[in-house]
Amino acid sequence: MYILDANSDIPLHIQLYEALKHDITTTLAIGSKLPSIRKISQEYRISKNTVGSAYNQLYAEGYIESRPKSGYYVAEANYQPFILPESIAINDNPTASYLYDFFPARQAKASFPLKLWKRLFAKAIDETLDLGGYSDGQGEYSLRVEIARYLTLSRGVVCDASQIVIGGAFVDSMNILADLLRDTHPRFAIEDPGYAVPRTVFERFGYDVSPITVDENGLCIDELIHSHANAVYITPSHQYPTGVAMPVANRLKLLTWAKENDGFIIEDDYDSELTYRSRPIPSLQGLDTDDRVIYIGTFSKALSPALRVGYIVLPQRLIDQYKAFHGHFSRVSLTTQKTLELFLKEGHWERHLRKIRNLNRKKHDLMKHTLIKYLGDQIEIVSEGGGLCINVRPTIPIDLNLLRQRAENVGLKLYYTNDCSLIGWEAIRMGFGGFEMEEIEPAVNAFAEIFLRKTM
Repeated sequence: MYILDANSDIPLHIQLYEALKHDITTTLAIGSKLPSIRKISQEYRISKNTVGSAYNQLYAEGYIESRPKSGYYVAEANYQPFILPESIAINDNPTASYLYDFFPARQAKASFPLKLWKRLFAKAIDETLDLGGYSDGQGEYSLRVEIARYLTLSRGVVCDASQIVIGGAFVDSMNILADLLRDTHPRFAIEDPGYAVPRTVFERFGYDVSPITVDENGLCIDELIHSHANAVYITPSHQYPTGVAMPVANRLKLLTWAKENDGFIIEDDYDSELTYRSRPIPSLQGLDTDDRVIYIGTFSKALSPALRVGYIVLPQRLIDQYKAFHGHFSRVSLTTQKTLELFLKEGHWERHLRKIRNLNRKKHDLMKHTLIKYLGDQIEIVSEGGGLCINVRPTIPIDLNLLRQRAENVGLKLYYTNDCSLIGWEAIRMGFGGFEMEEIEPAVNAFAEIFLRKTM
């Protein structure tokens, strides 16, 4: 006997479905025949359509089967309820809470211009947007115009909107380029020490990868020449992780290598917008006269990594190939692109950069000062003057794994260059961008206390 309430907010066919399902999964044997639709309709004084809807749902979910000219029967199935394993079912927050997190590539939460972004978002979302179709697979043309203007004026990049691809930040750009070049330029060179992500991506695409030594002038061009590579990834303006800049003479030598070897140079303009000791160094791409440099950048460091927006400036010779294989669907949401377009077009990006550069210069200098104050000659500063972290090395014997564990135990999160760079150049990455100014000194003091313990 089922209790069906005609006054309930739950439709009658759902009530009947739930009651029948309960019987099927707990009481009725496999192969048991269910009452006919007519019988239930008469017994409970409900319409045949109501009963039929309940039976149809049970049939669709596999609880019952229909036998021609016979009726409905309980189907053979496993009715054990699905229960998450205990380790999965627990609703743990995967993000641990730290007293001080020295993450080397983030801004403080308050640095993002949220009120302005919300206003521009509301302005961008109007009746002119076509949210019913696919947007430009290369990125919105009007946004590409603004990015081209910025790169030309601020980074010395020689390009126009037709060369720009809007993508989902750095890894997406690497995947696009690895796919574009693999058939024609399968021998790939990368800085050593250098960022590990490009190597990982290109190896997965089947490239033969050659690490090339980095010295005080950046990538060693002579070593590159002897490697027989025909594509290379570099960070010439602020090398990761050493911080060195490639001088003009070496840049010209690198461009000659690309021309003579029918090669391509992937220029990652890493940290170019966040320099504190001098004016940003103009791009390598701006010196290229043979269409050999692929320039990449993102809005992650200076604006927000959460937006996941980056861009590629392709040589003219690669544009048709991109359109043929990758240019069908946009990689970034239309609303984000249109909001970012207004952010650039109305001059907010330049103002934001000035503000962020000035703020992080102060944080950088305070971090450097407090590191020297609390640790003195116990460390050496091996990379500084740009970006969102200062790289330091111990000058005393110390177990870095034990240091990291001790930091975890007292609520400090540490990061090392080997976490995301090629093995061979280890340093502690003292990120300052995510801190408020007043947090930096106590954070460094807490770090110094565990660093200077005598039992390392």
